[in-house]
Amino acid sequence: MQYVAPVGIGVLYALLMSLVREPHRRRLNALMVAGAGAAYLSGGGLGGWEFAFTALVTYVAFRGLDSWTFIGVGWLLHTAWDVVHHVKGNPIIPFAHTSSLGCAICDPVIALWCLRGGPSLTGMFRDRGRNREEPRATMAR
Repeated sequence: MQYVAPVGIGVLYALLMSLVREPHRRRLNALMVAGAGAAYLSGGGLGGWEFAFTALVTYVAFRGLDSWTFIGVGWLLHTAWDVVHHVKGNPIIPFAHTSSLGCAICDPVIALWCLRGGPSLTGMFRDRGRNREEPRATMAR
């Protein structure tokens, strides 16, 4: 469950974000990745590297205001930072020892969605139902 739940959280994140219309969805996701970049700042255990990483992700998030690709890259950077913290630093949630590992599993799910352009998943389900052809009734001759 430790490995499955983070994937579900990533999918749930994309589903909930799908409720936000463009271009607000992209901009909101840029803010989210900027916030994620600062998640370890107050106690990640890697000293000055925490500030350097936050500065890097802030720049990537700024570029993400106009680019889903940059937002996806930001989530992948955060994935790498999660792995570093799982192995060497402090967990993202101090009382949950494997929380950084969970975040490292969740973040690539979000990144993949972003790298696809952050499509509305709810809209895809709605459109799929509309595009289905109805069976045609044949007239008896």
